[in-house]
Amino acid sequence: MIDPKDVHSLSDFQRNAKDHLRRLKKSGRIELLTVNGKGAVIVQDAEAFSKMIARYEREHLVEAVRVGIEQMEAGKGIPLEEAERRLRTKHGLTRKGRRSA
Repeated sequence: MIDPKDVHSLSDFQRNAKDHLRRLKKSGRIELLTVNGKGAVIVQDAEAFSKMIARYEREHLVEAVRVGIEQMEAGKGIPLEEAERRLRTKHGLTRKGRRSA
């Protein structure tokens, strides 16, 4: 959710870019920039964005592992060797990971 104090006009951002960038870097929060009173652009410090993406990827991986464990416990899993064989066949790969001729 965007805090109302993080909503600014694009014109204000352009006039006071250094102040906005300093605030973005310090807070790690996003700002919603508006044009004619309507949301137009989200801006965020690059480091904060990288951390957000890393957190999302980590959460996505944890969820995938959780689902995999649930499937294994429900008897829906297959042995690693079978999974590798299926993937090699599907993608035309040899045992060493190269494409077969």
